[in-house]
Amino acid sequence: MSEHSYSDDAQQVRELATIPAIEVISRAAVMLMSAAAEKIGPEAGGDEQYRDLAEARALITALAGLVTASKADLGLHRKPIADGLKALQLAFREASAYPDEPGDGPGEKLTGPVKG
Repeated sequence: MSEHSYSDDAQQVRELATIPAIEVISRAAVMLMSAAAEKIGPEAGGDEQYRDLAEARALITALAGLVTASKADLGLHRKPIADGLKALQLAFREASAYPDEPGDGPGEKLTGPVKG
């Protein structure tokens, strides 16, 4: 590792230290949502060429874990993030050739069954 990259990494960590936790959590949630939407494809506003439902499942499950674990800390961000998660779970079901049973979809073991 070069001296320059270590310095850049240290600077980024210092910058993160100045950001409130809720901002870091919210940014992580938005990144997971955006990536999942792209992997789901057109049903979630993504592009067909990037469809990869296995990847989308992993991203949605990670988002569900983040939302569940940080529920008490999300405050006014909780509802929009939870609504985004639900929309992704429903889009995933729509995009699936063989949809999971209610309660077995991505993240549903953490959030409970999602209904449209």
